[in-house]
Amino acid sequence: MSRLPSDSLAFALLQAARIHLAVLAGQSLADGQLGRVGAVARPAVQDLVYGSLRRYGRGDFLLGCLLSHPLAAEEIRCLLLVALYRLETRPEAAHTVVDQAVRAAGELAGGRFCGLVNGVLRNYLRRETELLAALAADSLASSQHPAWWLAELQRAYPENWPAIVAVGNMPPPMALRVNLHRGSRAEYLERLAAEDIAARPLGEAGLVLDRPLPVERLPGFAAGLLSVQDPGAQRAAELLDPAPGSRVLDACAAPGGKTAHLLERAEVDLLALDLKPARCRRVTANLERLGLNGAVLAADCTRPDTWWDGQPFDAVLADVPCTASGVVRRHPDAKWLRRAGDIASFAASQARILDALWPLLRPGGKLLYATCSLFPVENGEQVARFLARQPLARRRHEEQLLPTAEHDGFYYCLLNKPA
Repeated sequence: MSRLPSDSLAFALLQAARIHLAVLAGQSLADGQLGRVGAVARPAVQDLVYGSLRRYGRGDFLLGCLLSHPLAAEEIRCLLLVALYRLETRPEAAHTVVDQAVRAAGELAGGRFCGLVNGVLRNYLRRETELLAALAADSLASSQHPAWWLAELQRAYPENWPAIVAVGNMPPPMALRVNLHRGSRAEYLERLAAEDIAARPLGEAGLVLDRPLPVERLPGFAAGLLSVQDPGAQRAAELLDPAPGSRVLDACAAPGGKTAHLLERAEVDLLALDLKPARCRRVTANLERLGLNGAVLAADCTRPDTWWDGQPFDAVLADVPCTASGVVRRHPDAKWLRRAGDIASFAASQARILDALWPLLRPGGKLLYATCSLFPVENGEQVARFLARQPLARRRHEEQLLPTAEHDGFYYCLLNKPA
């Protein structure tokens, strides 16, 4: 147990350093480490974790300049990374940040590194101008992306990659989707305005807040009036657009945002699958909050013999696992957890999913292939390989959304099975 007050910056720095270390050791933020942080400290810890991971390439470069040799104590190294992030983003509080980082260091390794933490951070403040100039001159460090990732973006988007990288290093906007089963978007915008929450409409049922807020502060969130969902992700239900009464499969459903959107748009007979029971429980909880009815089943979509009743589907959403290269500002751990070889691994899995789901679609039905990736191997090239295996399939619509200030990056391809 920490002796630090839970509302102190030192406590937040300590917890953030431990989570940062877990990510570098291979653990995803989706595994719930932040959920184990107390409510008082969680907002500060989340800012430190997400911010320092977005800037990890930058922080790693700065530490390389500030340390005379590699630091064996990984927790201390991660503490320095989150403290450097705080110094860069809160320069007016530099004295406090250094003091609190030293206090946090006192909780690690018997306090043996307090002097080192103090010295490194004060040295950064003395040399800041020089260090930032060196950083700007290093294209890899200033990109804040792994070298292999940057090379993939440059190959795929020779004109757009600098903008993609810049957006990937920004905090994401907070976007919402109004539950049209419970009211109109115009009505909800009026509720927000009554509480001095500024927002603007975007897309069919979406809106974007001027400033992010905890969901507890959003009127009607607990009552199911809305969901948090990126506008790019909202395109899935709009493109699949199943007719009322359709039999629909959401094959990789968790956490359930697209599942819920499909049910909000039309009365359909929907089955949502996900591999892990815990993830299925999240889908069920989302549907219950929103007042929606759909069947949820823990099952492997590539093994329909274990779950399919033999009745074909009119529409299938295949929102497949991918590198998440289009949503890294929202999931900054992905940049540092992924390896170059993962692209081929994901592509092989995606192909298995497509091949397993296509026979479940009725003649005349439609399948929407979706990823939150920017890498062509997972997107257009994946669909081209599938069409070579299924020459009668027809590509009805295709779009690659590149990340912008308003939405994340997604790929969609709507496929038709001939009648």
